[in-house]
Amino acid sequence: MSIFSKIKSAIFGEKGPLGSGHFGTPKADAPAPAPAPQTTAAQPAPTPAAPTPQAAPAAPAQAVDVEAVLSGIASKKGSDLNWRTSIVDLMKLLDLDSSLDNRKELATELGYTGAKDGSAEMNMWLIKAVMRELEKNGGTVPANLKD
Repeated sequence: MSIFSKIKSAIFGEKGPLGSGHFGTPKADAPAPAPAPQTTAAQPAPTPAAPTPQAAPAAPAQAVDVEAVLSGIASKKGSDLNWRTSIVDLMKLLDLDSSLDNRKELATELGYTGAKDGSAEMNMWLIKAVMRELEKNGGTVPANLKD
C-alpha cells in the first residue's frame, strides 16, 4: 500500500468517499446490469412500449471534511501536533512512519521534482500536495491547507 493510500485510509476509512480507487479514480462497486432475456420463437414478441429500466446510478458518497476529521483525531489523542503545516506531524497524528525514507516515497508518489532531502521546501510541498490529493479523492479541504 502506498504512503498516500495509508494517509487516505486513515482519514477516510478503508473505502473512503470514492471507493477504494487510487488518486481520484473510484472503484466500480456495482456490477453491470444483466442483459434482457432473449425471446424464443414460441413466445410472442414483447411490445416495444418502454425501454427496460436500467439500474439507477449510486448516489454520490458524502465528502469527508478532512480538517474536521484530523482535528477530531488530534482532540481524541490530546495531541498538539501541527498537522496543518507539517507533513511529519500529519503522519505522526495518523500513526504513520514519518521517516525521511517514507517522506521521499510519498514525494515520489505525488510527483515532487525537487531534491528529496527532507528540506523544509520538500516538506511544505508535501503537506499541500497531500491536502490537494485528499480533495481530489473526495475530501473537503479548506483553501488555506492546500495553497
